[in-house]
Amino acid sequence: MSTTPNSIEHLQQQLAPAREQLMAHTVYQSIHSLADLRQFMQHHVFAVWDFMSLLKALQRDLTCVAVPWVPRGNPATRRLINEIVLEEETDVDQQGQPASHFELYLRSMEECGADTQPMRRFLAALAAGNSVEASLAQADVPASVREFVLSTFAIIDLGQPHATAAAFTFGREDVIPDMFRHLVSDLNARFPGQLDTFTYYLNRHIELDEEVHTPLAQQMVRELCGDAAERWQQAEEVALRCMQARVALWDGIEQSIQASSVAVS
Repeated sequence: MSTTPNSIEHLQQQLAPAREQLMAHTVYQSIHSLADLRQFMQHHVFAVWDFMSLLKALQRDLTCVAVPWVPRGNPATRRLINEIVLEEETDVDQQGQPASHFELYLRSMEECGADTQPMRRFLAALAAGNSVEASLAQADVPASVREFVLSTFAIIDLGQPHATAAAFTFGREDVIPDMFRHLVSDLNARFPGQLDTFTYYLNRHIELDEEVHTPLAQQMVRELCGDAAERWQQAEEVALRCMQARVALWDGIEQSIQASSVAVS
């Protein structure tokens, strides 16, 4: 196996300690009740939303989304990103009807009684033309959520497709299946009838990300970094920053769950 600095394998080796820290986070063991899960979802939904912004930034930068259309970039990379967009923005629900993964997540929140109002205020503020930062303020989100979303947009605002691709691939697609396995294992058994959509969402993500999206995304990073050592180094730095941001988000969620438990008791 190649472990040269300009390779996916080397990047994975460098990121392994941060990835292990993320997988070992105690937030997964802190979800003991439906109320705990609601707290988790009310924070995590913002990560589900800004994932789509990472994806659409890649589509904007790597394909032509303007009129008149002209061929842009590498056709293989265009196909990679468009395949991922197809399944993230227009996947199917349990009934086979088209839905984005974000819309599935909102539906699963409603199904289990989680509060969707902060996210809906945020979306309304964005639709009214406010910036992401101002919209987060209007939605009155927790500090950990605000910092996570702003860290994502700081990467998008770099305007460097290889950096965005690294955030998307190693900060999201590569880690999501293992993270979600911690949550999905016994949810339906513990809360029958209230988490059907959420369990479907989690299982769907595990299936697509592990079997389809991660290999495609890794190929995209290879294409964009090429033989440029500087790009590979930037990809590593961005991916590490994303994992650290996720750990901080998990810290915030765990603290919120603990605070709610104390308040109830």
